[in-house]
Amino acid sequence: MKKRYVIGIIPGDGIGNDVIQATQIVLDTIQEVAGSFELEFRPMDTGERAVAKYGDPFPPETVEGIKKTDAVLFGAAGNPYTHKILMGFRVGFNLYANVRPIKALPGSGALRPQADFIIVRENTEGLYRGDGYIDGDTYVNLRVFTKQGMERILRFCFELARKEGRKKVTFTHKAHVLTYTDEPMRQMFYEMAKAYPEIEAEDMTIDACAMQIVMRPERFDIVFAENANGDILSDVGAGVVGGMGFAYSGNIGDTMAVFEPIHGTAPKYAGKFVVNPIASIMAAKMMFDYLGEKEVAGRIEKAVIDVLLEGKVRTYDLGGSSSTLEVAKAIAERVRKG
Repeated sequence: MKKRYVIGIIPGDGIGNDVIQATQIVLDTIQEVAGSFELEFRPMDTGERAVAKYGDPFPPETVEGIKKTDAVLFGAAGNPYTHKILMGFRVGFNLYANVRPIKALPGSGALRPQADFIIVRENTEGLYRGDGYIDGDTYVNLRVFTKQGMERILRFCFELARKEGRKKVTFTHKAHVLTYTDEPMRQMFYEMAKAYPEIEAEDMTIDACAMQIVMRPERFDIVFAENANGDILSDVGAGVVGGMGFAYSGNIGDTMAVFEPIHGTAPKYAGKFVVNPIASIMAAKMMFDYLGEKEVAGRIEKAVIDVLLEGKVRTYDLGGSSSTLEVAKAIAERVRKG
């Protein structure tokens, strides 16, 4: 009997709809060629569609639907609903690890073609949780971490390094200034490292790390950053591998995961089908890795690289004039050929 995976499909807002439509073309092709499993797609709503239908940008109907999936593919969240949607995913489902591969693909025109590392961002604590207050003329956002949360994400980093055959984990921080948060976390990091003697552990200030990503990305394997810093570092990383059209991530917990391109909704391009869908398609590739379908994941990545190297079908950001869907169809055809 074939394995069956239930995949939640959530376009979100703006160009999220464009890139998810494109990715669906590739997923439908995977459905055709996969011999050992089948896919069941369950569409769900967030953002403007959800507000129009349910009066809530992250409604209970979507929450309950997500609970019945094996993984979710998400498009993009836009204002004014971004925080509620992202926290709905990340905090609501305890997706504490945001895993962002920074990998230059052949044919992408990447600024640093040697880049191949992974940023792991803590996803549920820190500034982005949104805790704070206003008291008269004083404005406060709280940067709160817990020992349990930090130990959990640091263990995840070392386990990921071991699983992926990576040799080093880099802990980023501002411990010399943030003595109540980053310094205790830095100490936890080195204590955790003792359980993984085969993996090198180093720490680096966040600003130095950003510079090194631009200048020498090949020196990194796994880079850990807390929530806000990880968001910033990820965009720096995207810049050295070709831009947001190549930047994707997985929000991963112990029992659930949501995969997405890391770009926003880009309202001025929404519905025009001109944006690069490769980040979303590679997010689907990452999803199949998560599900244990390594052969299919590799097939998608190879298809993307083949299309990039051929150079005939490219969106405007890569100097071409092809549409979002034309790129997806070209990649799907390569997937079909194997």
